[in-house]
Amino acid sequence: MLVLFGLVSCRQPEIIYADFADFHPYAVTESSLTMGDGSLNPEMQVMANTAWNTDTLSENSSVRRIASVSYSDLARAILGYYYANEVVQIAGTYTGHDVDGSAVTLSGKIILPRKGKIKNIIVVSHYTIGAYYEAPSETFPIEALYAGKGYAIVAADYLGFGVTRHRIHPYLHAESTAASVVDLLLAAQGYLNFIGRSPEDEQVILMGYSQGGSATLAALRLLERDYADRVKIKQVYCGAGPYDLSATYDIAMEQNKVTIPYAVPMIIQGLNEGERMGLRMQDFLQPRILENFDKWVNSKEYNLGEINNFMGTHSIDEILTPEGRDRANAETKKLYEALGRNSLLDSTPLAPLYLFHSTTDKTVPYDNSLHAVQAFKGKSNLRTNFDDYGAHQKGFLKFVSVVGDEI
Repeated sequence: MLVLFGLVSCRQPEIIYADFADFHPYAVTESSLTMGDGSLNPEMQVMANTAWNTDTLSENSSVRRIASVSYSDLARAILGYYYANEVVQIAGTYTGHDVDGSAVTLSGKIILPRKGKIKNIIVVSHYTIGAYYEAPSETFPIEALYAGKGYAIVAADYLGFGVTRHRIHPYLHAESTAASVVDLLLAAQGYLNFIGRSPEDEQVILMGYSQGGSATLAALRLLERDYADRVKIKQVYCGAGPYDLSATYDIAMEQNKVTIPYAVPMIIQGLNEGERMGLRMQDFLQPRILENFDKWVNSKEYNLGEINNFMGTHSIDEILTPEGRDRANAETKKLYEALGRNSLLDSTPLAPLYLFHSTTDKTVPYDNSLHAVQAFKGKSNLRTNFDDYGAHQKGFLKFVSVVGDEI
């Protein structure tokens, strides 16, 4: 028997959203993209500047609501014009793949225009987050603006967030992250068909920035390898992703500093979880970081700005032990091998690929995109947009705007 879910709204929706075999809604909400005065909904979330700065913690929160005129103007530029101002956010669960390939219940969100036809599905892979409340199923992401242009937005929480927040997040583990994205896409396609809102065009658009850029490229690899007969890809947009994870890690080690301190221990823990290597975090983390790591990071109570301020340093040698930095050390060698396995430049994308990066990005080094061009140029349908768009967070806003202009 179907379990019916009504929308959380004072108005009765035209469509009753129902439980489906592959996607199970648990929170369905109607939202407006703009407010009565024409300003953007202040509940929308965008990436914030999460670089460590103890004097400006409020500026570093990784949950930033659209409140300023500049954000509102940018979002209007993204939209250009509305197909719909009212959208429906549907948080739900689906069956995905765990790091070992076994079945696991995961969560994510589908965002639709409340009325009208749907052009395509846009699969959004989210950037790095720290707190449970930043996951797509918990937020109103700025990419919902694309739903206002007639698209269905599909965004996975990833393993370790949403209904699996009690689990360690396998940060930047390519295969399991890609699987969580692809599994939700497949479930969403069936769900949209079930409720009578399949897109007019079955081709799928993929996009993501930062960690999401890496997740998008990994999802593309998985789709083209295992699902080419089921999923047709129209366009792929990757922004400022750590595609060459080995090089990204090496740059931090060589410079002995990192813009986002959180990232280094998360890479170690994430790859250890995803690869089941059995590394001991005490062999890598300095005592002060180690003794607080579960509270700061694995509790999922704090956002990136807060975690980075807790850590209070940019210096790698204040984060990692000498053994953890020694590539000749047997355990560290295992980590470097995993970095290589989770880099994403060893296969050739077939779908049209658009790479975006700010040349002055210090958080995810621009080298990543240069290496991707070296790997793909002449073999892929590749376009690039590399220019000085400012720091990592400013680059995100430009990336979202660029995608909005193209779709």
